[in-house]
Amino acid sequence: MAQNKLRVLILDDEPIVCKRLKPSLEKLGFEVDTFTRSFEAMQAVEKAAYDIIVTDLKMEGMDGMRFLQEAKKLYPETEVIVITGFATMETAKESFKKGVFDFIAKPFNLNEIQKVVQRAADKIRSAGQ
Repeated sequence: MAQNKLRVLILDDEPIVCKRLKPSLEKLGFEVDTFTRSFEAMQAVEKAAYDIIVTDLKMEGMDGMRFLQEAKKLYPETEVIVITGFATMETAKESFKKGVFDFIAKPFNLNEIQKVVQRAADKIRSAGQ
């Protein structure tokens, strides 16, 4: 039985982050869309649900905190993973209060992100049974 591919949205204003993450998550069998601007990512989220969102916090326009709040409002089941170069206890606490699945400080390694996304995917799949 073919499993539906889980959809992952990556939002980071550094194109290199999107370029590195996309193939590493596709290799694990995810369908991945990447965005470098929160406005465009928000438009995508408004059109269709994503199972997992990986977002940076500090960006031009709508920041990651606002973005994740809006996304969670539309799709409360979506798991959100925050990646940030500005990791503080405050931002981590605020993220978790807003329902974030996990919080990863930059610089991260791909293996770390893959594990966290896989854990979020396992949680989604077990909830769907």
